Amino acid sequence: MQRIIAGKLINAGQTCIAPDYVLLPRDQVPAFVAAARAQVQRSYPAGLADGDFCSVIDDRHYRRLAMMVDEAAERGSRAECLFAGPARDEARHRLAPVLLIDPPTDGSAMRDEIFGPVLPLVPYDRLDDAIAFVNARPHPLALYWFDHDRARTDEALRTMPAGGATVNDTLLHITQESLPFGGVGASGMGHYHGKWGFDAFSKLKPVFRQSRFNGMALFLPPYRPLMRRL
Repeated sequence: MQRIIAGKLINAGQTCIAPDYVLLPRDQVPAFVAAARAQVQRSYPAGLADGDFCSVIDDRHYRRLAMMVDEAAERGSRAECLFAGPARDEARHRLAPVLLIDPPTDGSAMRDEIFGPVLPLVPYDRLDDAIAFVNARPHPLALYWFDHDRARTDEALRTMPAGGATVNDTLLHITQESLPFGGVGASGMGHYHGKWGFDAFSKLKPVFRQSRFNGMALFLPPYRPLMRRL
């Protein structure tokens, strides 16, 4: 949980690889909420006034995020503010971290890239249901898998396409210069970092040089019996 919250709240969630939702066993939701609240208040003890907590970039995006939270709450999702004090500061475009418990799957919080301090929690009953949930959506830019079972982890990584993945943490695959970074399908095409970046942003110019002895005459009409046999 600590690593999920840390990855979510860097720059108040305004990074392309911030977790957009968390899938977790249904019976672990209360424990996750309690632990997340404790972690957030430990990291940002002054709440919205904390100098280490970021504002949303502008008014348009602040209102978009506020409407996202309000829409989910109106449609039956439980919104858990993780700050002890005020949840919103409109003047400074500050929005407290919010967990949306079991949001509607067709709502904006689950349909759009969030890019802010709003984190939906999606409970599941069987692991196969969680994997199917991910695979029913456009392939993500980043996949975060938390598990100490190597075989189960390998199977999950094999069956869930994603641009990149970090196991038992968030964000860190982008910092590895020895790994390519990029998306797949709807999350983008191509890679960068090192040689991958050079290849992605370069254009090779293929050149073919014909030898002095040219066999292409065999392939020119009129087609003789030898050509027909070839």
